[in-house]
Amino acid sequence: MSRARQPPLVTGISPKEGPAWTKVTIRGENLGTGPADLIGLSICGHNCLLTAEWMSASKIVCRVGPAKDDKGEIIVTTKSGGLGTSTVSFKLLRPERIGILDQSAVWVDEMNYYDMRTDRNKGISPLSLRPSNPLGIEIDKGKIPQKDMEVMFPGMSGDFTSEKFSATWYLIENHAGSSFDQLKIAANNLKKQASKKNEGSLAYVKGGLSTFFEAQDALAAIHQRLESDGTERVEGSMTQRLENILNRASDTADTLFQEVLGRKDKADSTRNALNVLQRFKFLFNLPLNIERNIQKGDYDVVINDYEKAKSLFGNTEVPVFKKVYAEVETRIGALRNLLLEKLLQTPSTLHDQKRYIRYLSDLHAPGDPAWQCIYAQHKWILQLMLNCRDEFIMGVGALDLEGDTRPSALGRLSHTASLKRGGSLRTPRPSTWRFETPQQVQFVEKLSDVVIGQLPNFWKLWISYVNGSLFSETGEKSGQVEKSKKNARQRQNDFKKMIEELTSRLVKLIRGALLPTTLPQGELSRYGGWENKTELSGAWLTQIIHIVRGCHDALSALEIPNDLLQVIQDLLLELRVHCLMMTLLHTTEDVKRLAEKEDWIVDNEGITNLPSQFEQCMVQMLQSLKEPLEIKPGEINVRESQLCSVAVDLSSPDRFTAVQEGFSPTSEQRLLIILSNCQYLERRTFLNLADHFEKHGLTGTEKITQVSVDTVRELDRKLFEAYIERRADPIAGSLEPGIYAGYFDWRDCQTPTGVRNYLKEALVSIITVHAEVFTVSKDLVPRVLSKIVESVADEMCRLMQCVSSFSKNGALQARLELCALRDAIAAFLNAESNASFKLALDALPQLHSGADKKLLEELLNKFKSSMQLQLTCFQPSSVQPVKR
Repeated sequence: MSRARQPPLVTGISPKEGPAWTKVTIRGENLGTGPADLIGLSICGHNCLLTAEWMSASKIVCRVGPAKDDKGEIIVTTKSGGLGTSTVSFKLLRPERIGILDQSAVWVDEMNYYDMRTDRNKGISPLSLRPSNPLGIEIDKGKIPQKDMEVMFPGMSGDFTSEKFSATWYLIENHAGSSFDQLKIAANNLKKQASKKNEGSLAYVKGGLSTFFEAQDALAAIHQRLESDGTERVEGSMTQRLENILNRASDTADTLFQEVLGRKDKADSTRNALNVLQRFKFLFNLPLNIERNIQKGDYDVVINDYEKAKSLFGNTEVPVFKKVYAEVETRIGALRNLLLEKLLQTPSTLHDQKRYIRYLSDLHAPGDPAWQCIYAQHKWILQLMLNCRDEFIMGVGALDLEGDTRPSALGRLSHTASLKRGGSLRTPRPSTWRFETPQQVQFVEKLSDVVIGQLPNFWKLWISYVNGSLFSETGEKSGQVEKSKKNARQRQNDFKKMIEELTSRLVKLIRGALLPTTLPQGELSRYGGWENKTELSGAWLTQIIHIVRGCHDALSALEIPNDLLQVIQDLLLELRVHCLMMTLLHTTEDVKRLAEKEDWIVDNEGITNLPSQFEQCMVQMLQSLKEPLEIKPGEINVRESQLCSVAVDLSSPDRFTAVQEGFSPTSEQRLLIILSNCQYLERRTFLNLADHFEKHGLTGTEKITQVSVDTVRELDRKLFEAYIERRADPIAGSLEPGIYAGYFDWRDCQTPTGVRNYLKEALVSIITVHAEVFTVSKDLVPRVLSKIVESVADEMCRLMQCVSSFSKNGALQARLELCALRDAIAAFLNAESNASFKLALDALPQLHSGADKKLLEELLNKFKSSMQLQLTCFQPSSVQPVKR
């Protein structure tokens, strides 16, 4: 019996990174029983089996191939164990770019080199570049990857021939290990190279100074001899003789070299003709070359050839050259129109716009192409905003958003600066997003995306127009730059009006969707049309405020003047107030509907879930108001007094009076539940809400709490009086009939034998009320029982005072019943009930006989003993109420 082997497991690789064809050692478990058992090996998705060398079941050596993935796992496959797994990964390093003068063991394609002194792509010879080692010290390549360098120096380059050359990048890349002394030597080398360039012409003059002096001495000697020779006869002067000698020498030379000189003149004329033909060939082929380069998009080459032709033949008088040059001008005119058409075409990127403007500037296009582009962009953005509104009004607003997985413009901006394009506003959307989100919210979000997506480039185009960078990044075209700045100063007010129109249209479109009453009647037809859409809740309005704030922050990050963005600030203020009022209004309606959710089930504290639901409504309202009440820089504080006044109305327990509807007037238990809820509101809920208000930075909580407590107390008083009236009146009303039942007469009665039944029935009724109250809320028992006892004591006092006279037995019977009642309910006596019992006892004749007193005491004890079980409920107890 053979046991199946475990699948291969790779637990280590050395080295963990390297370029293609790096030799690596793989370690792990169950890597095969032998070379024949190894049937597969892949690193970063590349099959490395051909270079694999099986060493043991825990070690394999191979070379990494040129995989497509930069990082991947090491997967080993064996016959015995099958497809394996890996706990480590290998990072494939891409080869660094090799310069044209750097040594390399492989063939490297030459890159295009550009003259950095101009903005056009003029090819230059690699020999004209600077030496590969300008510092003159040994190069020590650093180990920092190219990608990390690009992250550390975004937009820069370590190539010293680049326009965006970074000296720090170059030193880290080429001299990371150089010492400080070596860098000092390099600095001296650079200084020497600079001094040589400055002193080149002066050194040349110094080196030939002696030759200049010798020539000056020779000329002075000749001049002196000529002046002395001028005093002799003209015929025999030295100059005359010298002239004759030179003439004869010239005639002799002409005779000897006439044929040679003739051939030389012919060769010179042929050479001149060839030069002329070569120049003519350039001009003759130029129209065709211009057409071909335009089709290929090589506008830089066209402009270079045109400037060359213009410098050579712009002022020519040769008819043939003039004719060909006129054809060149025709083609250039067509190119100007093509570039202007591309410039005004929308949509286009800021880079393309700058490029076309420079081309038109170099071609000396009439007018001001930059301003034409700005004007066209302005009109296009305005139309985009209107189209956005029309799409949603016609019911197709969210079509292009449904499958859009790209982040919104706000989301893109949030990654560049602290909005500065700040937290993405559009969270990942579920599949039902389009159908759940109101049309107005989708519209505002898309409208903000349009503005944030287009207005930044529009503003940057204007800034480039103002500072002249549209025409030159390096400043060599000073004439065009100054002209651009002058035109910008003249059109500054016009551009300001453009920005005002854009922000105004943004605000009006949002007002039309959310605040149509704030628009003039004449603009409703253009910006309104949302009457049939659903009214937004506070939560959706909060999201809209967040979107508009993000839009404002994005525009502020562009350093657009605040006065141009003031209309957006005003809109934000009105949106915040509107959101505040709508949230409070909806919360009011929610609180009113809480009565419909009352289930009358009380917990151990004697309350239902209604106070908790009310508190939740208020807390949710405060959370919804967090965004509208938050004050951003430059925003105005919403009036908290207005909030407080509405909040007082919201928290008023009058909202709970609806709970009385729908039940019978005899439903005393519901009255008790409402009383318990009111008591809980006053003691707990309002205090919790005050804490929530303070946590959210709202003031005036004392006023809110005080008004709410006063209102709750007033409601509590009315409900309590209603309950006491329903429970106390029947008990008190039953006393008089019970006392005089069976024609009882205080003046003619037998010796007392005990407490009569009417009093026991009254006590049972009080016990029944006690049980009813205790079942709902233990805390309400003393309050309710004290009031009922007060009513009963008052009625007994009245009845005793109405008796005209008592017999001895009658007085004893009355005193027995009063004392029995007083002692039974002693736990719930208050000052009023005590006073009533005292008055009632004072109305009775006093007991003078010891026998009567003894009898009274015996009867009282008998009564307490017989009703001990019933009277137990009146004693203090820690038993919790029973949950209903």
